Amino acid sequence: MELEIIKQENDKAQFILKNIDNTYANTLRRLIIDEVPTMAIDVVEFEANNSALYDEIIALRMGLLPLTTDLKSYNLPDECKCKGEGCARCQVDLKLSAKGDQTVYASALKSKDPAIKPVYPKTPIVKLIGEQDLVLTGIAKLGKGKDHAKWSPGHVSYRQMPIIEIDKKWEAQDECLEVCPKKEFKILEKKGNKIVVNNDKLMYCTMCDACKSCSNGAISVTGDDKKYIFTVESFGQLSIKDMMVKALDVLDTQCDELQALL
Repeated sequence: MELEIIKQENDKAQFILKNIDNTYANTLRRLIIDEVPTMAIDVVEFEANNSALYDEIIALRMGLLPLTTDLKSYNLPDECKCKGEGCARCQVDLKLSAKGDQTVYASALKSKDPAIKPVYPKTPIVKLIGEQDLVLTGIAKLGKGKDHAKWSPGHVSYRQMPIIEIDKKWEAQDECLEVCPKKEFKILEKKGNKIVVNNDKLMYCTMCDACKSCSNGAISVTGDDKKYIFTVESFGQLSIKDMMVKALDVLDTQCDELQALL
């Protein structure tokens, strides 16, 4: 397997995986979404809440707050020595206390562990007016996206690398350049009296077949079943690198488990 990074940002990356098949590509996608654990508030204990929102609504909002995650310091509850009863190795408390006219933001949560905190502190939770107050404790635990979407670390998508072939005997038609919806990337270019493929922009092809229809089949658009373009976007709990490495670790563990069972 080979990896070629196309674009990498703090919360988004795009790369090409080579010499793999569709099965491996989809396995990697599913592992990242479903099996890579992250921290999320799972239980909310209310001491006071006379805001306009019911406890259940605020608890739902708390659960959906992305939290920075330290995979080295915490265990999944069912893998912890406490056997899921709750200890400092598998959960952390985040306390919130607010009163009076204000909008309560995620930044109001005070965590016992500075490494576990809201990724987006300006996320609004509830608006208080007058003498309304809100006092609660959120208990954050490690979990997996397959159990609840709040634990999913991000979005992952992939598609085949396009292959465009042009019949050398075909008399190029300028209108076949115009039908491409990705005009800004100039996937097809005209050189002299011929239309050629711009290989540097080939990955932007969506394989819509517009140019194929325009050319009466002189242009062939297919997908390479050994090259896949991946787009990975993090919700902020983990870095793209951590998501990928953890997904591969999970795959190794699952394969070892299967081998042991066999």
